[in-house]
Amino acid sequence: MKTLTVDLEGPVPVYEQIRSQITALVSLGALTPGDRLPSSRDLARDLGISVGTVQRAYRELEATGAVVSRRRTGTVVAVPEHGTSEADQRSFAAHATELVAHGRALGMEDSVILDVVTGLLQQHDGPTGG
Repeated sequence: MKTLTVDLEGPVPVYEQIRSQITALVSLGALTPGDRLPSSRDLARDLGISVGTVQRAYRELEATGAVVSRRRTGTVVAVPEHGTSEADQRSFAAHATELVAHGRALGMEDSVILDVVTGLLQQHDGPTGG
């Protein structure tokens, strides 16, 4: 698994940083259904944070259906329940990569790029839009 990083001084809670990075790795196809995540203890040790913080991130991921936790196998990436195929997710991720690269080439801060995408999502009512 790609190494996760956390900003202990940042405004985003550490558990949310972990949750969002794992979600992104799944969306990009770097983590696929059945892939095992590190144990809470191992990830906490590697990141220099408490086990409880990692467990909270894993609980949040499990609540959204992104992962499944089992006693013997640990926490694994779940098979998506929605209708989007892995190929479609990879295709979309390729387009999103181009969007991010274009925004950065224009000198946009990451927060501005996120604001633009969030605004677009709020404007469009799709099958899962709000």
